Amino acid sequence: MRLGTGPAPADPTGTRVLLDVRPLQDPERAPVTAAYLRRLLTAYAATPLPGESFVALLDLGAEDPTAEFPGLSLAGRRRLPPTRIFRSGALTLDPFFVRAAGLGAGRGAAAAGAVGVVAHAVAGALPIGPGLPVVATLLDLASWELPEQYQRTPAARFGQRLRAQLLRDAACVLVGSDAVAVAAVRLLRLHPARVRIVPLAGDDALRPPEPAGTLEGDASRARLAAERERFGLPERYFVYPGRYDARQDVGTLLAALGRLASGGRPVRLAKAVAWPPRVLVLGASPDDRAALARQAFEAGVGDALAFAPGLAAERTAVLRAGARASLHPVLADATALPVLDALAMGTPIVGSAVGAVPEAVGSAGLLVPPRDPDRLAAALRAAWAEERVHRAIAGAAAERAAPGRRTWADVARGTREAYAVAVAGRS
Repeated sequence: MRLGTGPAPADPTGTRVLLDVRPLQDPERAPVTAAYLRRLLTAYAATPLPGESFVALLDLGAEDPTAEFPGLSLAGRRRLPPTRIFRSGALTLDPFFVRAAGLGAGRGAAAAGAVGVVAHAVAGALPIGPGLPVVATLLDLASWELPEQYQRTPAARFGQRLRAQLLRDAACVLVGSDAVAVAAVRLLRLHPARVRIVPLAGDDALRPPEPAGTLEGDASRARLAAERERFGLPERYFVYPGRYDARQDVGTLLAALGRLASGGRPVRLAKAVAWPPRVLVLGASPDDRAALARQAFEAGVGDALAFAPGLAAERTAVLRAGARASLHPVLADATALPVLDALAMGTPIVGSAVGAVPEAVGSAGLLVPPRDPDRLAAALRAAWAEERVHRAIAGAAAERAAPGRRTWADVARGTREAYAVAVAGRS
């Protein structure tokens, strides 16, 4: 059997699902997990299955986010103590609280038509000990790929060892790509037959801009011109979205921009095109902006960055769709969600060939090894200044954004199949 495959019912039937939705209550702490949950629950709510219902795990005292999904059948809510105050210690405490919260979660499920009960662990908190079969979505391998950053303390190391053991005990571990499946089996010593690949998708709400000459296309271009003027951007610019933590290869990006600035203007670049490249940084927190600005100044490329924090989703989408390319310099990435979002708008990628990124990008971008500023500089230069190269990657990105692309309904279908497999005791 090929890694990541396995038997699945043709038509998944409804299950009772114990689901930790705490990341939706504080999305800034785990933005990728929050995005995954929001998109998956939106797809579930849009296509409910007979007998399907959810028991939501929530932080005590925080606002309940499940009201965002009116079509979702909720069988109950369980409030947990706010373990995040213990930082790395939460990795040890959470499994016990989640196990306790799962007691009685299946009450009345069979009478409501459910074929069984599972716990779906997304946020990293898996229940400890025997109980419900567990389906775990593995959204991040950075704790094991970058241990010098994420396992610095004894508490963090113990918590990650416990988490790895709980993942090995899970009935099913979901990952988004072949490469991540292979890495998870190697790093965590997972049983290959318990790993299933359910590829992710870009945000269903994102679309490429309409062509020029149409009413919507011309309005979109007018909005883009207004946004560029607000942020002092030239007509050609890169965007850099994402969370700015140890997974990001920021130092290499700044070093690459420095090489472009000092290397001189490309001879064949039209005079009307700005040089060196400008990069619009999206979504950075105040602390992140300060750190990035300081690093850019020290690298001698302070003028290369512009910042657009806290924009509404509609404004962010306009800027991302209008960019020459979306930058994704990373050291670890098990989801490639920012990449998939960019491609959903037809924006090509320049980034790092790590984790889930190469499978997500394909021919729709230029990928180089991490921590290699010379090769990243060459890729940035090609995407910015070489029209033949840019036409090729932009054309591939446009194909990826065409109607018929993978959606979160597809992700929901694959995840529901995993529930059914776990309930049936298959591998």
